[in-house]
Amino acid sequence: MDSFPRTMVGGVSVSRMIIGTNWFLGYSHTSAAKDDYIKTHIAKRDMIADIIQVFLEAGVDTIMGLIQRKELWEGIQEAQQRTGKKLIVVSTPGIPVNANTPANGFGPEAEAIFDEEARLGATFCFPHQGTTDALVDRCARKIRHLDQISRMIRERGMIPGLSTHMPESIIYADESGADVETYISMYNSMGFLMQVEVDWINRVIRNAKKPVMTIKPMAAGQLRPFQALNFVWNTIRPQDMVTVGTMTPREAKECIDLSLGILAGTQANIQLQETRSKASIKSKAE
Repeated sequence: MDSFPRTMVGGVSVSRMIIGTNWFLGYSHTSAAKDDYIKTHIAKRDMIADIIQVFLEAGVDTIMGLIQRKELWEGIQEAQQRTGKKLIVVSTPGIPVNANTPANGFGPEAEAIFDEEARLGATFCFPHQGTTDALVDRCARKIRHLDQISRMIRERGMIPGLSTHMPESIIYADESGADVETYISMYNSMGFLMQVEVDWINRVIRNAKKPVMTIKPMAAGQLRPFQALNFVWNTIRPQDMVTVGTMTPREAKECIDLSLGILAGTQANIQLQETRSKASIKSKAE
């Protein structure tokens, strides 16, 4: 299987499913104990490569995250070596901001970070929302110094985009004609980490002038894949994408199979989890 649907972003063909990396690195959005579990058991080169390999073999060849983290970068290299397939990297580095940034913009520290992103092989580079959302000016309806950031990224041969948790960021970027090729936006059916109601975010995504990379479709594990993926795939546009994080190869395969079934308008034959209470609703043929 090597046929996951694709879309175009900034002249680059990318898979419509994007490999998320929070579950590789210890960002569970659940508890410190869950973070520790991930860091102890998952955040290793071979474990990460095992999961990425499943995605790559299904044609999901786009990955999003902080590639300056050693274990993630090494896992990417290992998975590429095993499969002979190259990943398209959407990197989301943090660029430090301080009280002087709104007035003065970015300097050598940002330049050095972008130099490293290019060295590590990022195709796309979107400063993390911790940087960009701090520069959103609601009064002026603009994102301060986004043009400077995009220029630095372009100068290094990477493609700029806007990572945000604020829905108005997408509106302001569109209004100003910002030099970005795509947007990263929260999107899930329960409104997890979203700043306004789900139907409002849906409208922002559907009206965006550029393709949107949606994140947190399963609300960091609070939604089951069946509900979560049916919602996002059926309410975004054909040019938009869904970022999916998993902790095991089998979870990756289930999310891929579910998604392919949804996109094809069929029902994927996924093995259901079982408990003793479900015995009475199983058919005799099962």
